[in-house]
Amino acid sequence: MPSQTHDLGFTDTEVRKRFLSWSDGEADREWGCLRVIAEHAPEIAPRPLRQESADGHPVVVMERLPGKPLGDRPLTAAQTASLGRALRRLYGIPLAHVTAAGIGERRLGPSTLPGALSGWLDETHDLSLCEDPAQVRDGIDTAREWLSRPDVLPATRLTALGIADLNPANILWDGRTCRLVDFEDGGLTDPAYDLADHVEHLAGRLTGVFDSVTLSAAAGLSEEERKRMAAYRPLWAAFWLVMLLPGNGAFRRNPPGTTEAQATHLLTLIR
Repeated sequence: MPSQTHDLGFTDTEVRKRFLSWSDGEADREWGCLRVIAEHAPEIAPRPLRQESADGHPVVVMERLPGKPLGDRPLTAAQTASLGRALRRLYGIPLAHVTAAGIGERRLGPSTLPGALSGWLDETHDLSLCEDPAQVRDGIDTAREWLSRPDVLPATRLTALGIADLNPANILWDGRTCRLVDFEDGGLTDPAYDLADHVEHLAGRLTGVFDSVTLSAAAGLSEEERKRMAAYRPLWAAFWLVMLLPGNGAFRRNPPGTTEAQATHLLTLIR
């Protein structure tokens, strides 16, 4: 399950991102993504400055960007347009440059998340701490049945570089421009898959930060890609339902009833 992976240190000009482990390759993904972006889509993300090691932990040092993280309110039209431009530039980096840099599929990518999610849904879950265990169980069972259907998900594509985690806190806004930070899970992806991930991210969805229609249009998705995005949204809604089950960090961090609300949201997308 996802968990905290790094600590941050700041100077006036630099950010030092100290990763807790070498094992999952977060530092290498971050460094590789930032280098490709700096060369082929500069100024949408921090420039990578150097790699270091501190007390046996990998460190990526990058420039400190202006702006403040987006918060818990819907994006303005200007913010949506700017974010869309940044995503277009990210997705527009030629695939050959991404693969030449040795960057592989993003973490929990379209070829790996469905299988992982099936395993998590099949686990035994103690729902006694939930406000409405029956409602949550209905969501789990429906997600499991939905995921077992043949061809319920689009055929996997890996056509672009993606950030993978568009928590609103990973978007910096300086009053005119949106820039992206936190590429530790980034890699090859499908823009429709990543946009589904972004609009379903719990940190943004609960407060209506992203509008799926305007953001997908601003990011340049075609009509066919928007259909793929819609098909992927239940997958990410089911992911967040699992994250909100008792025993997982999101259950502890969110107010009572959030798990039930997520189950209802998932059922709305599937049924």
